[in-house]
Amino acid sequence: MFTLFKSKPILKDLIPNNHIDIHSHLLPGIDDGAKSFEDTLRLTQSLQNFGISQFITTPHIIQHVWDNTREQIITTKNNTVEALAKNNITIPFQAAAEYLMDDQFVKLLQSNDLLTLKDNYVLVEISYINAPIQLYSILFDLRVAGYIPVLAHPERYLFYHKNFSEYEKLKKAGCLFQLNLLAVVGYYGEKIAKIADTLLQKGMYDFVGSDVHHSKHIAAFNDKVKLKDVAPLKEIIGNNQFFKV
Repeated sequence: MFTLFKSKPILKDLIPNNHIDIHSHLLPGIDDGAKSFEDTLRLTQSLQNFGISQFITTPHIIQHVWDNTREQIITTKNNTVEALAKNNITIPFQAAAEYLMDDQFVKLLQSNDLLTLKDNYVLVEISYINAPIQLYSILFDLRVAGYIPVLAHPERYLFYHKNFSEYEKLKKAGCLFQLNLLAVVGYYGEKIAKIADTLLQKGMYDFVGSDVHHSKHIAAFNDKVKLKDVAPLKEIIGNNQFFKV
């Protein structure tokens, strides 16, 4: 008797009704995400339809590219919350930031002026080209200052793919890992999907994020996951409840 292979689930079907998204680019006109409030509204409504009941949106702060300040982000967030309420969206909508770890970030850290996901948890990223020379010094300073770094999308840093021990080194340095959900459907390519699967199977991820910027990202939630086993993914999706307000 033949055993039929179980069909892979669709990504959006793995999102529970009370999910908390901790990484997105929904604030209008502030980075490479939503360009207008109409974009913000459409993206937010789409994510709500997947089961998301709380947002911590995270605009980029990248020197000479997206020179956003704490004040600019908070003002834009407050204006956006008011506009969303007028469109009957009243679920928690907070704002933190996604910080590129560079020289400017070191200055912000020294001023103790970081926008965090919750308490002392701060979302950070590194360049897709190469890691900064001072990476581990920055991570050490972050920890000394009392912050917990949450590294966004470690699966997307191609220079680590052939040197897996660097992932283990990052974990030992105190980094928590945040998986981009779209990585598991192959949105960023097969190599990134495979590394995401490996990191999942090794239990190295702590949280997930949508990292939604635009409608193409929303559409990809209708794709099937490419994982050997979805149990580790379900577990870390559940971990996002830590950020509930």
